[in-house]
Amino acid sequence: MKKSYLSLFMGLVMALVVTGCGGGQQAAPQTNTGASEGNAPAAEQQNETLKIGVMSGSEEEIWKVAKEVAAKDGLTLDLVPFNDYILPNKALEKGDLDANAFQHVPYLEEFNANHGTHIVKLANTLNFPIGIYSEKIKDISELKEGDIVGLPNDPTNGARALILFESAGLIKLKEGKGVKATVLDIAENPKNLQFKELDAAFIPKTLGNLAAAVINTNFAIEAGLVPTKDAIYMEPKDSPWVNIIAVREADKDKPVFQKLVKAYQSDEVKKFVEEKYGDSMVAAW
Repeated sequence: MKKSYLSLFMGLVMALVVTGCGGGQQAAPQTNTGASEGNAPAAEQQNETLKIGVMSGSEEEIWKVAKEVAAKDGLTLDLVPFNDYILPNKALEKGDLDANAFQHVPYLEEFNANHGTHIVKLANTLNFPIGIYSEKIKDISELKEGDIVGLPNDPTNGARALILFESAGLIKLKEGKGVKATVLDIAENPKNLQFKELDAAFIPKTLGNLAAAVINTNFAIEAGLVPTKDAIYMEPKDSPWVNIIAVREADKDKPVFQKLVKAYQSDEVKKFVEEKYGDSMVAAW
C-alpha cells in the first residue's frame, strides 16, 4: 500500500511538472480556438443589410438586379421606393436610409445648400438622357407662337430642361447661368413660348394639356413612354447629368459601401440595362 501511495504521489508530481512546462503550448490551441469563435461575429458582419432609397419603376427594377448581385457577396439590400425627389434625401439625412440613388450632383448640391443636409456622392450609376415629349406635335420645329411648354419645377432639373430647350434652338439663356438657370434667365424667346413649371412626377399626367414638355426619363418610362422612340428631342448620351449613389458624409468611408458600389457597377446590372432599356439609359462607370 505504501508503495502504491508513493507511486501515485510521484505520478501526480510528474503530471504537474509536465502541465506546468507545457502550459503555454497547450494554451495556444485553446487561444486559437477562442480566436476562431471570436471571428464568428466578423463573419456575421459580412451578412450586412443596407436600406436604399430608389425611384419606383424602372430604377427600382434595375436595383433588384443589383440586389441579387449583392446577396452573393453577403450584402442584403432593402429597397425603399419613392415617387418624388424630396423625401429620399430627407429620409437619408434623418437616418431612415443608409443610401439613396436617384439624383445627379447638381441637384444634390442645390438640395444640401437649401436644406442644410450633409449628403455626398458615393459613386456613379446611370446617365438618364432627358427628352422633350408631346402628344400634339412630331417635331420640335412644329411648336407655334405662344405655345405652353412644361418643365420640372425643382431648380436643377428646371435648369437642365431650359438648357435642353436652348440646345433645341427654342430659347437663349443669359450668359453664364448654366445649371442655375431659371425661366427668369431666358434672354431670347423668339416664339414667345410660355413655360409652365410643374412637379416632375406630374408632368406625364398633364402632357396632353401642353404643347410639349421635358420629362425625366424615369417618369417617362413609368408613364409607358420609350425615350428613344417617343421623345421629339433628347439630350446626347454623353450629357454630364449622371445619377449617383449618395450617402451621409459621415458614412462615406464605411467598407460596406464598397460592396454596394461593386454590386451596382457590375456586369449583370450593365447587361440588364442595355438589354431592357437600350439607349434610354447609359451605364456611367
